[in-house]
Amino acid sequence: MTETWNSESTIPADQAHVEESLTANVLRSFEHCEDPRLKQVMQGLVRHLHAFIRDVRLTEKEWNTAIAFLTAVGHITDDRRQEFILLSDVLGASMQTINVNNTAYKDATEATVFGPFFVEDAPEIPIGGDIAGGAQGQPCWVEGTVTDTEGHPVPTARIEVWEADEDGFYDVQYTDHRVAGRAHLFSDAEGRYSFWGLTPTPYPIPHDGPVGKLLEATGRSPMRASHLHFMVTAPELRTLVTHIFVTGDELLKYDTVFGVKQSLVKDFIEQPAGTPAPDGRDLGAAAWAKARFDIVLAPADA
Repeated sequence: MTETWNSESTIPADQAHVEESLTANVLRSFEHCEDPRLKQVMQGLVRHLHAFIRDVRLTEKEWNTAIAFLTAVGHITDDRRQEFILLSDVLGASMQTINVNNTAYKDATEATVFGPFFVEDAPEIPIGGDIAGGAQGQPCWVEGTVTDTEGHPVPTARIEVWEADEDGFYDVQYTDHRVAGRAHLFSDAEGRYSFWGLTPTPYPIPHDGPVGKLLEATGRSPMRASHLHFMVTAPELRTLVTHIFVTGDELLKYDTVFGVKQSLVKDFIEQPAGTPAPDGRDLGAAAWAKARFDIVLAPADA
């Protein structure tokens, strides 16, 4: 009769010795690595990976399923879709990496996940310009300042902004190579910035691939809380990757990539049709919204 062992069972001493000896042997194989950081990372990975396999008593069938899953993640990944980032996001690995690398410093704005939809070389717009680029949704005026943690304005900070349209899709998810819902601009001499975008709406992460199947199999939703992405860079200051979320969104507690932080939840205040726009823009009969996001950057060495 074959005994089945699990993490709550007592592993026989001779079996435990076999498993522990293998882990020790693999760890020794990295002893001659000349890069100390690479050695630390690889040995840490081996320790945790082997501990996981032993903890859950991973079966060979499950190992094969995992290999097939990772292969599928690789096959669907291309220059417009990053399924590996998506996998990292839904496992909380992206958010934990952000937490580890962005320690709290005074009142610096908190960071959150980068996401898989950032694109280099987004078009530049002037202060007060429009990032929508034809993307559909409710117009939204966003304004604020960029300062350091001492309260000094940060001029010419580069502010990258990107978001989904009202249907929940980013431009890169379309097949016509459009550029919409993204741009960059620079803060003025007083650290001020403003732009027109779209009022964020909730949407599902891409769930037609292996990550979506994983969420379905585990009873999890693919939905993200409504948000607007920012990446802010300035000399001698820590690069900030973050988003702002919408007060009152029912998904704030259930964001599938665990990206919500309370300090990043902002009021998006709807303005009735006919309300004058801050820059005099003619919005016709359309209602619009406005939000304020004051950004505080930590020192680069914080």
